[in-house]
Amino acid sequence: SNLPFPLTNAQVRAIDEIGTDLVRPTPMHRLLQGDVGSGKTLVAVASMLAAVDGGHQAALMAPTEVLAEQHHAGIRRLLDGLSVPDEGSLLGERPLKVELLTNRVPTADRKRILSELLLGQTDLIIGTHALIQDSVMFSSLGVVVIDEQHRFGVEQRAALRAKTATDALPDVLV
Repeated sequence: SNLPFPLTNAQVRAIDEIGTDLVRPTPMHRLLQGDVGSGKTLVAVASMLAAVDGGHQAALMAPTEVLAEQHHAGIRRLLDGLSVPDEGSLLGERPLKVELLTNRVPTADRKRILSELLLGQTDLIIGTHALIQDSVMFSSLGVVVIDEQHRFGVEQRAALRAKTATDALPDVLV
């Protein structure tokens, strides 16, 4: 309802199919393909929000810092004003938290982001290969989105998928 435009039939169909995959007991591993400007990022954001709605976190890994920064800025704008349940808050909710993690992030900010990821206080994180460094660990990673998956190796994609403190494997959208 916050979108300034209606979803296309193809976007609705992709979101519905992914939603069906997300509730299955086996982890999703789905390829989303489309032309530039076809709304792949919007479908990916809907997938990440489904994870957050289920009490998990989501990560989007992009191959370059510039692309990660662009995704971060656009997704933050898109999700501005959304809240998530938070029993520890007086109002029972808090703003949805979207962070950026690249090698350009200053050390103090990096430490805060890593701590908040592990504590489950960050909902969505967008980054580069920095997301697969040893120091990165999620409280409960539910959905992993790999942008331009052909620019990452199999081991790099698997490394991000293994970054959760739970035993469950996250769903993957490439």
